[in-house]
Amino acid sequence: MVLQEKIKKLATDFFPEIVAVRRHLHQNPELSFQEFNTSKYIQEQLTKHNITFTSGYVTTGIIATIKGNNAEKQCTLIRADMDALPIQEENNVAYCSINKNVMHACGHDAHTACALGAAFILNQIKSEIEGTVKIMFQPGEEVLPGGAKLMIEAGVLQNPKVDKAIALHVFPSMESGNVGFKPGMYMASTDELHLTINGKGGHAAMPAEHINPLVVASEIILEVNKKYMLASNTTVPTVVAFGKIEGLGATNVIPPQVRLQGTFRTMDEIWRKQVHKELHELINEICSKYNASADFKIEHGYPFLVNNEQLTSSCENKAKNYLGENYVQELPLRMTAEDFAFITQQVPSCFFRLGTANKAAGITSGVHTPTFDIDEKSLEIGMGLLAYFSIN
Repeated sequence: MVLQEKIKKLATDFFPEIVAVRRHLHQNPELSFQEFNTSKYIQEQLTKHNITFTSGYVTTGIIATIKGNNAEKQCTLIRADMDALPIQEENNVAYCSINKNVMHACGHDAHTACALGAAFILNQIKSEIEGTVKIMFQPGEEVLPGGAKLMIEAGVLQNPKVDKAIALHVFPSMESGNVGFKPGMYMASTDELHLTINGKGGHAAMPAEHINPLVVASEIILEVNKKYMLASNTTVPTVVAFGKIEGLGATNVIPPQVRLQGTFRTMDEIWRKQVHKELHELINEICSKYNASADFKIEHGYPFLVNNEQLTSSCENKAKNYLGENYVQELPLRMTAEDFAFITQQVPSCFFRLGTANKAAGITSGVHTPTFDIDEKSLEIGMGLLAYFSIN
């Protein structure tokens, strides 16, 4: 039996167990950098299958290691994130979250389950593969600075040195049974914008006696939108958007301060630095016009995610061979962000999408919503492809 067929059969064999794993994780979600019980559970599963691992990376992170023949020849990293989101689940399912206001609404339970399934498969065929496979279970993908960055700093890409990295992400806009790829630039960098406008509060009926920070904030929002969102000269994909504004005045009270929070996303590091500079200049210029002042902080987030052209094309071809050509789709650029980008900046990587929707069954909700769920048949595909992509 060729190795691909062995992987497919093992994925089918392990499927019921991986569904149970995913449901346990979904029912017991934990927030970023608080994945203590999740980490313990993953370690129990690895121990049960006699898979070597080390724990304690960034407190809850785990690295499982599977050595094939000529273990030093090459090393592949499979990455899965473990953290959940602060969302109250509204699904009526037996495995609904039991933790109030915490939910696996981004599919990290599925990512972890697929990575465990891949580990189980690879452990069964390790005598037939070359090199070493590391499986990385990381905390804190959902919040800055990102668990992937911290695990890199803890040495996850060394000892042995990682030659390539693979990761998947659920894709609720794609039917289960399908996968998607995008060689080259795929996802944006992301920075958080934190701005406080300092004006002078007072009675709304006495405009000569105050400096209205709401007016200043409004002009900043409009100018930023005009310059970066509506302009035709921004050839690099760019998003600068304020999603929160807080001015605690009243119908007849002008507040002394207004606070704004936003996001900046793009796909070019030189342009990214330039926009940082331009935003500071634009905000200071508008504040000066109104005799206001600003406290402006840009929290530097994840870099852009780039899929290695050769590796991603190879994985795409393998997927066509594994699933059939009609089940493999080309993906467009996305302005969303992902901390696996830190890894793609260090080693050749492939980050692909796993279709998880099932329209006939009503499984269509997007990520980060209280009704998000997956068609669990996608887990069999996810674990099989992770295992298949990780071998030469």
